[in-house]
Amino acid sequence: MKFLCVPCDEQMEFEERSIPGDGTLAAAFRCPACDHVMAMLTNPMETRLVSSLGVSIGGTQVPEQPLEGVRRAVAGGTSDLLEEPLAAGPGTGVRWSVDAVERLAAVPRFVRGMVKKIYTEYAKENGIDEITPAVMDRARSDLGLEEM
Repeated sequence: MKFLCVPCDEQMEFEERSIPGDGTLAAAFRCPACDHVMAMLTNPMETRLVSSLGVSIGGTQVPEQPLEGVRRAVAGGTSDLLEEPLAAGPGTGVRWSVDAVERLAAVPRFVRGMVKKIYTEYAKENGIDEITPAVMDRARSDLGLEEM
């Protein structure tokens, strides 16, 4: 998401972000042409929502590489897609196959966490130890999500 200065029709630049400590978030943007400043303030619920979606206020310095999360997961680390190792240990829950992780990577980032949770809960409720593309297909069918 970008902000435009209406009078100048210029893209505003990120200037400052602050988290006051009361659960709110403030971000300021400045127009490079006319120096107009605009601020955005979120309430605690909006702040949690933005954080859970993985939104980076102000952008990032280094763009994420394609399938970076999948590469980390395959290498044995944790994936931002799964937030847990691929191979489940005690208390970590359900395992995800590499193919399932790649399929999950194709889901838009803003809903990926919810999709992961749906499949994980389905697997746990049905006694499934590993989520594979076949399990994902069966869950979509059983939960009536084919049209999504």
